[in-house]
Amino acid sequence: QVQVKESGGGSVQPGGSLRLSCVVSGGIYKFYSSYCMAWFRQAPGKEREGIGSISCNGRITGPDSVKYRFTISKDNAKNTLYLKINDLRPDDTGMYYCAADPRSGPCNWWWQGHNYWGQGTQVTVSS
Repeated sequence: QVQVKESGGGSVQPGGSLRLSCVVSGGIYKFYSSYCMAWFRQAPGKEREGIGSISCNGRITGPDSVKYRFTISKDNAKNTLYLKINDLRPDDTGMYYCAADPRSGPCNWWWQGHNYWGQGTQVTVSS
């Protein structure tokens, strides 16, 4: 059973930064470097939205709404996905989720059909 676990959330003031981490583990075949992985967030009372993805070949995608402040990366040796968020705003508040899927090829930020999901890490931005 593949497991996904996020960490790094917290409470920050507007303009601050956070670095979220997502570790993938478990399963029989540990070819995590070939996975499609992505970050999502869900604000209170709103639907979950994609904020960035990275494919098996390193292609990174993300919506225009966050691409200038959000940076997604991964460390294959550590089976870890990262999300660096700069210049945090109050509307960035929400639960941030990491997801992984063994698919190869297309791995767009808006896709939400991943097989494996983490429980989320809370990000709160307020003065």
